[in-house]
Amino acid sequence: MKLSARNQFAGKVKEISEGAVNSLVKIELPKGQVVTSTITKEAVEDLGLTVGADATAVIKSTSVIISTNPNGLSARNKLNGKVVTINEGKVNDVVKVELEGGEVISSTITCEAVKELGLAVGTDVTAIVKATEVMVMA
Repeated sequence: MKLSARNQFAGKVKEISEGAVNSLVKIELPKGQVVTSTITKEAVEDLGLTVGADATAVIKSTSVIISTNPNGLSARNKLNGKVVTINEGKVNDVVKVELEGGEVISSTITCEAVKELGLAVGTDVTAIVKATEVMVMA
């Protein structure tokens, strides 16, 4: 299956916490980073997700927030890394961040935000994604 979402991270289901309607699914990437997703219990069943199963976390680049100071945020996914490229546009830039495990996550943010944060290749940043913005493929 081909998707337009730039960020697709294959891993293994590490943990599933079931709620009344939704479940929290944690996917461990090959180098140890963990991506957390909130999806419905029905989706967990339909996808046949179990601990140890293969799964892919899918995140649109427009759902990735970049921060140079992520303290005090409630978002479940705070992935540390370094900026490796900035593709400049007229309104938005695409910032690519190499995570500590070697994976690369893309974020589409405004040019203004890139300037305000002082982003450049080599800048230490945190890519932030709410768990509700992470889709899961099995």
